[in-house]
Amino acid sequence: MTAPAISVIVLNYNGRRWLGPCLDALRAQAGAPPFETILVDNASSDASAAYVREAFPDVRVIETGGNLGFAGGNNAGARVARGARLAFLNNDTVAAPDWLAELSRSLDTRPSFALATSRIVRMDDPSRVDSAGDGYLRAGGAYKRGHGASEADYARPEEVFGACGAAFMIRREIFEALDGFDESFFMVYEDVDLSYRARLLGYDCWYAADAIVRHAGSATLGRASAAAVFYGQRNLEWAWIKNTPSPLIWRSLAAHVVYSIAGVAHYARMGRLLPALRGKLGALAGMPAALRARRRIQSSAKPTRRLDDLMDRDWLALKRREKRAGGR
Repeated sequence: MTAPAISVIVLNYNGRRWLGPCLDALRAQAGAPPFETILVDNASSDASAAYVREAFPDVRVIETGGNLGFAGGNNAGARVARGARLAFLNNDTVAAPDWLAELSRSLDTRPSFALATSRIVRMDDPSRVDSAGDGYLRAGGAYKRGHGASEADYARPEEVFGACGAAFMIRREIFEALDGFDESFFMVYEDVDLSYRARLLGYDCWYAADAIVRHAGSATLGRASAAAVFYGQRNLEWAWIKNTPSPLIWRSLAAHVVYSIAGVAHYARMGRLLPALRGKLGALAGMPAALRARRRIQSSAKPTRRLDDLMDRDWLALKRREKRAGGR
């Protein structure tokens, strides 16, 4: 059997209600190279796997036997994938018919780019952006580019810092060279960490503005849930410590401390102080492992003068823009 050019990996955990529209949209893809669809089920209790086997017999179903999180579940899908390119897609999405073709085309024409990220718009209001790729702050935190803004303002393709994990493509050999997602993250920031590590090896990320996906958002984890706050506050510290080159980490240390304190204060106002503090304590508890990972990552990192240029320096201005645009 000829191997497909692309493997689309859809991770699922109790998301049966989303799977019909998501997989129907993949069936309707046109103009893309041959691809396979893999549904990775993280031990759902809503009979998701049985439903997909019956309703979508062309989809390969992988049952992990436990909840491996976003990182572990997607890695499980990548291990069985046969495509030379891997496309990761959230289960609560509906991709435009040319989504896969546009992502693939963006990498075809840019050999130095390893990742391509989508223009992700809101399911309930497609005129508004959910994510136009990931940005990264010099202070050591990530953000969704364009979150809450008009989708027309993000119609121009361009290089971005990183890919949003809800809908992106990566060259398989690069994903394997990076050892996939860091499973210690479990969920939240694992896409940021992957993109950062790719950049340290000299690989770039392209925002494919014509690759459009509608996204419900936080369907599994819950927006600003206790789990989302815990993992977000823990993992942003690990991503910063593991990946930031030493000269930059010292230059940004003061800003990072202020940014982290402001984050905890923000969640305290939302009634989420405890999970935010637990996240920071969890980051400290895992610091020995993060530092070991840092030594390994930095030893193979290539010098890049562009890294600092791709980072947003003014996080306060960014938060004000997000608020005006109706973001979080």
